[in-house]
Amino acid sequence: MSSERSTLITARPPGLVDVLDRILDKGLVIAGDIKVSLANVELLTLQIRLLVCSIDKAEQIGLNWWRYDTNLTTRAERAEAENLELRERLSELEQEIKKLGAAARVADDEPVTRQVKTRKTRTKRRT
Repeated sequence: MSSERSTLITARPPGLVDVLDRILDKGLVIAGDIKVSLANVELLTLQIRLLVCSIDKAEQIGLNWWRYDTNLTTRAERAEAENLELRERLSELEQEIKKLGAAARVADDEPVTRQVKTRKTRTKRRT
């Protein structure tokens, strides 16, 4: 009786779990194009590509975009903190540049003011 039972189990068609296991192990690609035309004028083209596979299989074929997606990795928090720090530092540097630029303009204006004053005093002496 146990041999009959084992024969029934092996003869049974694969279940959903078996099919999913096989698909994730080997991978499944579904590709299709949808074109909408009116009077032989193409109005819209949709290209649909779908890949269903396990993460291991995806890495084997060179797909690993999720490792670098800032929304999916823990690196995202570090990157966001680093971005915030860099923005703050950039803001500080921009403020320093503005201060230096203003100081340079004041320094450039001082000799001109002195020259104008000395010219005025010279003209007053002459008259």
